[in-house]
Amino acid sequence: MSETVNQPEVARGHRKERVGEVISNKMAKTIVVRVQRRFAHGRYKKVVTAYKKLYAHDEKAEAKVGDQVRIEETRPLSKIKRWRLIAVIERGSGVDRVAV
Repeated sequence: MSETVNQPEVARGHRKERVGEVISNKMAKTIVVRVQRRFAHGRYKKVVTAYKKLYAHDEKAEAKVGDQVRIEETRPLSKIKRWRLIAVIERGSGVDRVAV
């Protein structure tokens, strides 16, 4: 009964993942990712697009403006940073967008 059984390493639980576009990488080890969410409006049923800016930790500074990236929820790393970069999915064109 008191045998110790070596179990494989258990996953840390379910963590949210999001895919978005990098809109800024001017901070040290931090990127700003714009995540898009599409949903039907509650009353009018029109499809609405909502955006959210999330701050993510980029340890190796590999993401550039315009890249499509995958980020994962993590413990609080600073006052506003609660996500970390998992992978760069697609590289951007390398041309900065013009603010309108």
